Order: sequence, then C-alpha cells, then structure tokens
Amino acid sequence: MKLKWGLSFLFFILGLSFLTYSCYQNRVYDWDMPGYLGSILSWEHPNEPKKVHELVYSTIKEEASAKEFQDIIAYNHANEVFTADYKAFGEQLPYYQIKVGFNVAVYVLYKIGFTGPHAVLMVNIFSYFIAGLLLFYLVKFLFPKNYFIPPVISLFVLWFPPVRSMAENPTPDPFLFVFMLLFMISILQNRSSLVHYIILLCCVLIRPDYILFAATYLFATFVFKFFNENKKLDYSLIIQGASLALIYIAIIKYYHYPGWKDLFYDSFFYRRPVISAEKADFTFKQYFDYFIFKLINFKKITLVSLVLLGAVFYFSKEIWIRILAVLFFSNIYIKFIFFPDSANLRFFIGFVILLFVVFLYAVSKKYNGFQLRKIA
Repeated sequence: MKLKWGLSFLFFILGLSFLTYSCYQNRVYDWDMPGYLGSILSWEHPNEPKKVHELVYSTIKEEASAKEFQDIIAYNHANEVFTADYKAFGEQLPYYQIKVGFNVAVYVLYKIGFTGPHAVLMVNIFSYFIAGLLLFYLVKFLFPKNYFIPPVISLFVLWFPPVRSMAENPTPDPFLFVFMLLFMISILQNRSSLVHYIILLCCVLIRPDYILFAATYLFATFVFKFFNENKKLDYSLIIQGASLALIYIAIIKYYHYPGWKDLFYDSFFYRRPVISAEKADFTFKQYFDYFIFKLINFKKITLVSLVLLGAVFYFSKEIWIRILAVLFFSNIYIKFIFFPDSANLRFFIGFVILLFVVFLYAVSKKYNGFQLRKIA
C-alpha cells in the first residue's frame, strides 16, 4: 500500500511540476502589475512618489516583452495617464495597497533577491504549487484508501483554465486560495475556532473584501452552535467577528481606500484617470441593469454551483455539511453582487472548488471513500 501511495504521489508531483512550470512560462505582465509593484516600492521609498513611479515602469520594461509593456502603458486612456503622471498613479494605489497580506509576501521575495515584477508573479507560482500539495492532501484525507482518486482529481482541478489563469496573472487570488484550502482542511479536521480565526484573518489581510466571507462563516457557526448547544451564546465568535471588522476598517482607513462605489465605477463604467477629478456617480438602475446583464453571462458558474449544491444535499444528511455547502454557494453570489465580473472567474473559482470539496466529502462519507478491494 505504501508503494502504491508513493507512486501515486510521484505521479501527482510530476503533473504538478509540469503545470507549475507551464504557468511560469505563460506568466502575464498586465496592467495590474504596476499597482502591486508600486505598493511595495512605496514602502522602500516613502515620501518619494516620483521615484516610485519611475522605478515601477522602468523595472517592468526591463522584463516584459515590448507587446506586454505596450499593453500595460496603453491598455486604456487611464493607463496612459498613470504612466505619464505620478500623481494620478499614486491616487489609484490604494486599490492595491489594501491587500496587505499579498503585498507582504511580494515584499519578502523582493527583499531576498527577486526583481520587483518577478516577486509579484512568483508569489502566485509558489502559491499554485503549494495549493496543489494541499489539494492532494485534502482529497487523500477524504479518500484515504484509494490511491487513484487524489492525484487525478487534484490535477484536474489544477489544470482547469481559470485556476491556471490565477497563477499566471499578477493577482492575490492564488495566495488567497492557499489559505482557503487550509481553512477547508481545518474545518474537516475539526480544528479549534482559534485556528479558523487565524486563517480567516489571513484571508482578510490578503483581500479585505473577504470580510464578507468571514462574517457569513462566523454567523453560520454562531447560529449552528446556538441551536445545537442548549441555546448558549458563543461570545468568542462575536469577539472574532468584531476584531476582524475593526482590522478591515483600520486597513481601508489607513490606506485611504476610495470605497466600493469608486471601485465599481472604475471597474465597470469608466476608469477615471485622476480619481480626485470627478466623482464616481451612478444610479441604482445603472447598477441593476449592469448586474442583470452580467448575471446572464454567469450561467456556467451558476449551473455548476447549483449541481454541486444539489448533490451535497442528495448525498449528505449532515446539517453542518449542508450549511457549509450553502455558505460557499451563497458567497459566490455575495461576491458577484459587489463585483459582477462574470468574465473573470478568478474571483469566484475558489468558492466553487470549496463547494466541490464539500461534495467530495459527502460522497466519501456515503460510499466509505470508495475503498479499494481485491478482486477474488
């Protein structure tokens, strides 16, 4: 059995290494990179916005291809202004600076010798590889006596184009995905609420908008415990929720984050070259019309998520497992309400994968992990 598991893991590592190398070879220098690079360079050179601005574009130019660099500086009119005007560039940095956890990881790689652009991208490459190991461990935990399923399922998930795209682009999502998998492992292994809290804190530090996921999880846990433990209030969950909310507020205040309305306006209506020059004004009708339009184009994720949710309810009668499935399913659409970018699946794929893991748990429990049996 040990030999078979060894061969199973070897097959997985070879596949994971190939996929990781492929992501590295297809790494993308896009128009988000200046924002993250500017965030860490502003730590190196505080009160020197002109120098930060010059370093950002000069270091990217050294590494990116001519076509990629042209896309970065001329993707739209706003990018042209950012390239030419250090003040306009500085005004849009808070969109990136609030992702403190990701920026810290980038800064660590930068300080140990990676170039700035490479540091941004290598956080994702390393995260993709680590996420692969965690995914293999997670599936192996669910199917401990079936050495065939873990490598096949893990490699299939990692091969999925939106997952590879996360690793290839300068975005905090692969780094966040590592902690989401750790969160799932801690839940299935019944770790303490303190462990859950620490992981949720890391998620909020990496992407502050994950305060919504943290809040919904803590609320679901609070209600579940209240009705299953003689209606006793768990004050530790209230304290955890309040502390995460305070940390979230502190981050957005410290970095002078413009706010959700500004982000939505700049992302979907018009990217303002100079944020302070005009207000982010739009009506609820404009938002609703745009939301419905994008929701229509969200049908693939909707279909897959509904199928997985229904399958969990079919295979499992455990209340907590059903609650987890609803939690991950609902967070797909909570995220979509605030940021309905149906063309960019990296914002939602993590929750879909976690919903898939809950489905695997339900199947494993029902069929005893599809244990291998010798044929007589």
